Amino acid sequence: FQDYALFPHQDVFQNVAFGLEMQRWDRARVAARVQEMLELVGLTGYEHRRVFELSGGEQQRVALARSLAPQPQLLMLDEPIGSLDRALREQLLEELRHILRRVGVTTIYVTHDQQEAFALADRVAIMRDGRIVQEGSPEEVYRHPVDAFVARFLGLSNLLRGRVVADGRVETPIGVLAVPDASSIAPGTDVTVLIRPEAAVLPSTGQEPNLIRGRVLDRAFRGSQYRLRTTHAGDVVLEFDITLLDASLPGPGEEVTLSLSPAGLSILAPALREHTFSNP
Repeated sequence: FQDYALFPHQDVFQNVAFGLEMQRWDRARVAARVQEMLELVGLTGYEHRRVFELSGGEQQRVALARSLAPQPQLLMLDEPIGSLDRALREQLLEELRHILRRVGVTTIYVTHDQQEAFALADRVAIMRDGRIVQEGSPEEVYRHPVDAFVARFLGLSNLLRGRVVADGRVETPIGVLAVPDASSIAPGTDVTVLIRPEAAVLPSTGQEPNLIRGRVLDRAFRGSQYRLRTTHAGDVVLEFDITLLDASLPGPGEEVTLSLSPAGLSILAPALREHTFSNP
């Protein structure tokens, strides 16, 4: 659980052993299994620590060891690292990924953090109003969201109305764009174009595909990337994540020309209408 739900009156060994004792394992078998689980989660030697003496990350490891000890057929995790700070979340996320693959237990992981889901899952299911609206591999869901709701849920807000003209090209308010998905759609069809935030680069020759011109509204430094917010013809506002090794990116108020990689563009449902889904 997000709040660990450890038993505060028991030490680490007793917490991990709880499920085994409920299944009436003998003492020697319990001791061996607890040691195995603590080694798995990197807490060997912590057997007699009180849970309130542990850090948040250590407590979550104990909770995971306790859950895995009875050899469940299904493990359910409910936002287990949501209360941790960013650095600890990243560390525990990597550990979770390796641990879950090592033990091989089927796991349902509930999260509102898309990056967590993509990092951990073999399959991702996105729910809306209690129903699954899309399911697939992390790459498939990210690259081909079924509708505007899924795209926005994944943080993909660059959605443009468009109309297929010919040869994989789509007419949009910011210009005619080459979109690979459009090559199989009849000319004249109204579509929604998704532009993923990593699609934009600064052109070097002026001959790159999908050149668009606009003005920078905001530029935010985010370590390895800049988040660029731009405005274009028709008051279209777009956001991009751009990686630069220098500070040559235009600042707020300055004009900017960007090239949109066709691989970063895809087609959603017609004209921003979201699909409806019904259970059989």
